[in-house]
Amino acid sequence: MLYRKMPKNGDELSILGFGCMRLASKEDSSIDEERATKQVRDAIDRGVNYVDTAWPYHMGASEPFLGRALADGYREKVKIATKLPSWLIEKREDMDKFLNTQLDKLNTDHIDYYLVHALVGDLWDNVEKLGVADFLDKAKADGHIINAGFSFHGASEDFNRIVDAYDWDFCQIQYNLLDEKNQAGKAGLEYATSKGLGVVIMEPLRGGNLVKNVSQAVKDIWDEAPTKRTPVEWALRWVWNHPEVTVVLSGMNEEAHVEENLRIAGEAYPDSLTAEEMQLVKRVENKYRELLKVGCTSCQYCMPCPAGVNIPLCFEHYNNLALVDNPEGERFMYAARLGGAVALGEPEFASLCIQCGECLEKCPQHIDIPTVLEAVVAEMEGSDIEQRAAMAREMFKQV
Repeated sequence: MLYRKMPKNGDELSILGFGCMRLASKEDSSIDEERATKQVRDAIDRGVNYVDTAWPYHMGASEPFLGRALADGYREKVKIATKLPSWLIEKREDMDKFLNTQLDKLNTDHIDYYLVHALVGDLWDNVEKLGVADFLDKAKADGHIINAGFSFHGASEDFNRIVDAYDWDFCQIQYNLLDEKNQAGKAGLEYATSKGLGVVIMEPLRGGNLVKNVSQAVKDIWDEAPTKRTPVEWALRWVWNHPEVTVVLSGMNEEAHVEENLRIAGEAYPDSLTAEEMQLVKRVENKYRELLKVGCTSCQYCMPCPAGVNIPLCFEHYNNLALVDNPEGERFMYAARLGGAVALGEPEFASLCIQCGECLEKCPQHIDIPTVLEAVVAEMEGSDIEQRAAMAREMFKQV
């Protein structure tokens, strides 16, 4: 495991952080606690010392899970990061209430890295007005939090003013080979670093879109490289190639994910990719921009949908349609997974959308979700959707 130093406090942090937003799950979507605990502990045993969770992850189950997973001496081996749900704050007292509840959930007396979560310009303006600076100062003074930071999902023009508004220790931004100019982007990465902040990276694989169902056109470009690497390794090494980056979070929910990410994290030095390799990455970026239909990262912030639409899954299949060579097979899998064949449940099709707009204010990617869902219906459903769903249920024997 390689380590990088958090600028303001000198903490030596593993360049790979364990993200607890997409933990190993059972068929009913609940956390597979036994398996996820083994994965978290294995990663810690092999050098990971930064573990990231948040109030809404796994519909509120991630923090209590992590509190249990870090028993038996594992809490002392790691720095815990969790987040204040900024969108739920209505008054100053709410901040203390959430922090105290999170300390209980995590079974700890302090949070090592505490972030004001998912900031955009308006959310920051609200929590700033309600006294978040006072909250952070007092929580640091009494030892309940050690380092104060924020995670950002807003427009680039708001990032610098948030950095400048408080004496932050670190920040967390979305950054990957498709997001150099999106949200904080490369300019934000460099600005935060210039102000002495450590930078934690989320979504290095863009919710898996850079590594799942890789199209042949993208594979052909990767295959040109003299040094052969998987798409996962290319994507992670590209982020770690930036010396400004302190930690990269990865949502590891398969044992193979843990194994591969740990291997890469032992080799990914800053500025280690050659100029030729960087040009190859740029070509892959351009190809993805040609192929992807919607910039969803499957973060689940838009869920649950009041109408029952599984928005991230709809968008996953919509993007897959552009990446796979078998569009009819992808439409069948859409009908199977959204129609209750793979896991028992009510239909979750895009066509259930009632255009209520509740999802719009929740999406960190600022996707016009209702409009895109209309496109999903046009591309993925059609008049035979119920017939395909019934066929899938029969195939999966869940009728």
